[in-house]
Amino acid sequence: MFEPSYYRRCQCRGPLKDKEGNPVFNADGSPKIGDIGLTCPKLGKGHGTWYFYFEAEPGENNKRARVRRGGFTKLDDAKKKAKELYDAASAGTDVLSDEKCGDFFLRWIKAKKSLSRTTRHGYEEHITNYLLPHLGHIKRRDLKVRHLDKMYDAIEKENAERILHRLRVDQLQKDRDDAHQAWVKTAGYAKREERRAARRAFLDANAALREGKKGLRKTTSAATMHRINDTLSSALSWGIKREQAFSRNWAQLVELPPVTRPKPLVWTPERVEHWKRTGEKPGPVMVWTPELTGQFLDFAKDDWLYELWHSFIFLGPRRGEMAALPWTEVSTDALWLRISQQIVEVAYKLYGEAPKADSVRTLSLSLESGDNLVSFRAKQERKRREWGDAHVETGRVWTHENGEALHPDWISRRFTRLVELSGLPPVRLHDLRHLAATLSLLAGTDIKVVQEKLGHSSRQITSDTYTSVLPEMMRAEAESVMAVVPRDVPFEVRTPLAIPERAWRGDIAVFFAHGARQSGDAWAVGAQNQPDSDLLGMITLAGRGQDDAANAAVKWIRDHCASNDLELVRVENFNDRYPEEQRADFSLTRFTIARSESPGVDSWALPTGLPPAASRTARRAPTRRRKAA
Repeated sequence: MFEPSYYRRCQCRGPLKDKEGNPVFNADGSPKIGDIGLTCPKLGKGHGTWYFYFEAEPGENNKRARVRRGGFTKLDDAKKKAKELYDAASAGTDVLSDEKCGDFFLRWIKAKKSLSRTTRHGYEEHITNYLLPHLGHIKRRDLKVRHLDKMYDAIEKENAERILHRLRVDQLQKDRDDAHQAWVKTAGYAKREERRAARRAFLDANAALREGKKGLRKTTSAATMHRINDTLSSALSWGIKREQAFSRNWAQLVELPPVTRPKPLVWTPERVEHWKRTGEKPGPVMVWTPELTGQFLDFAKDDWLYELWHSFIFLGPRRGEMAALPWTEVSTDALWLRISQQIVEVAYKLYGEAPKADSVRTLSLSLESGDNLVSFRAKQERKRREWGDAHVETGRVWTHENGEALHPDWISRRFTRLVELSGLPPVRLHDLRHLAATLSLLAGTDIKVVQEKLGHSSRQITSDTYTSVLPEMMRAEAESVMAVVPRDVPFEVRTPLAIPERAWRGDIAVFFAHGARQSGDAWAVGAQNQPDSDLLGMITLAGRGQDDAANAAVKWIRDHCASNDLELVRVENFNDRYPEEQRADFSLTRFTIARSESPGVDSWALPTGLPPAASRTARRAPTRRRKAA
């Protein structure tokens, strides 16, 4: 039964009295001084604070349990808190526990037996670096959302300090590099004293840089703060479910900066040109076009791990999955490999683990991928004979030349180095998963198949994360807004449009429609490959400005494509390229069209089996050996 007792007390000190009200004396006869909070004569309105206590459920051995709290300025506040604690105690919460949050977090992570190694490592890092320093000293029963807010405020304050530290280090780095250049320039002509002074300046700048780098740490990103909060939420949920350790999951009430997942971008020619000129990547996640992918494969064809890079590009596995792949999970006859193991790295130490349930999958191999595996196994056999007893037997598919297993981080660094040597725009090894998904979608593969190929738990993850859009995927509807919603501007065809064969590059033709005001509202629009080339056709119209001229050109080209079985691929409006004073008199639009006819299959007698050149026996021989033969 809930029957709390309320009383006032203060922090005053004075002569003590016993239960009968008689003074208490020290051994020397002087009055004994102590806390007189319950008997202070000043107790009353405006002096002292409210306390309460109530009897809770007895503990072990029927030991009495009394819940006591105090320090409330108003009686209503004390009553509210008493009811809150009584309800929590009735629900099973140990309101008498003095356990600190730090002890609770360590107890929680020790009790979590089913965590994967990488997940446990991440949780432990969050506990050590953030939760213990900021929340570890707080009693578990006192934890509230305000404590979490203070933790994240402190993290953001630390971020500001780390940014300033990074700027100071960058300046020290520049000073060191300048001092080194000054020292190098003195070689061969400067006097010995001058060279010594320059060398001393460089050594001093280098020492300052080393000293300035001490304690340098990365900033805690918004994404990391969300992961910290997820760790905290998991701990609080466990405490609530197991022992009602908290009244609420306070981590769910925290407001954190939003996190935007970086959208994969394609290395278009314009972005490649900008990168070559400035060295800047347009975004953190970049994807090669099929042409750039082919250039990389051509460049890496003589690399020991060429077949591995080919597999990353066309199969889209994770690096840990390929590092762990054994030959027993590969069939070059039935053309499949099974992903059932992975290598994880924790503090550069390697551990073998089973992937998540959704990541265990079987991948079908193309004929070329099967040939590559056969070729790589043959290379391994040759190296096994060359190395003899020094060869390391691991049973893994992908190894170093001496048979040693590949470290996942080494795979990433090797790929990065090959990209640098190739001169191609940079992508990360993990970006090849984006590329594999995009190439599959470009080939018309259903997104469900792509999801299973990548080992994702849902189609939504695949769609949101890996379907970066290649220019080839935008062909049918890559027109400008003006082209998608054309205006009906009347025009007269003066010279019918005729696209000569020399204007085609394969199945693609690109040309411009250049409009110029003749007089008043009269406009003439001509189609040309280049500014000084012959006209491919011309129209005239009565228009109010350059937009009417451009819209008339779009209608003209669209009608031509419709009547000649061509496909309008792209329309780009360059009217804004003209200076302000010329926009009233000129218009410029670029068109990309494609031939839409494709070879038919009516004349083909479909074979019942594979042609002899692609038979199973011939396919199993390595490609390069067949060429040599």
